[in-house]
Amino acid sequence: QEQLVESGGGLVQAGGSLRLSCAASGSIFNFNAMGWYRQAPGKQREMVATITRGGSTNSADSVKGRFTISRDNDKNTVYLQMNSLKPEDTAVYYCNAVHYGLLGKYDYWGQGTQVTVSS
Repeated sequence: QEQLVESGGGLVQAGGSLRLSCAASGSIFNFNAMGWYRQAPGKQREMVATITRGGSTNSADSVKGRFTISRDNDKNTVYLQMNSLKPEDTAVYYCNAVHYGLLGKYDYWGQGTQVTVSS
């Protein structure tokens, strides 16, 4: 069972930066894609940014130009660099990994890390 452990959340003022890390227990090459999702109080979980095994990235319009997803294959870690943070970025951020196996799609989730942006 793969495990994902997030770190790097915290409290930051608007305009500041944070970098989230997601460390996988095994090789991230096992996953077809990894990504970051977030859930604010009273809202549904939404995609923030994803990166495929081949390195292709995608991000939500609300974070384009501010957030960057990247991966370090040697460290089995995916990062989310968040710049120019806004109060509306406040949420619990979850790391996700997807593996397509013979029996179907497998989703793995981390425990989440809180990001709070003060105005």
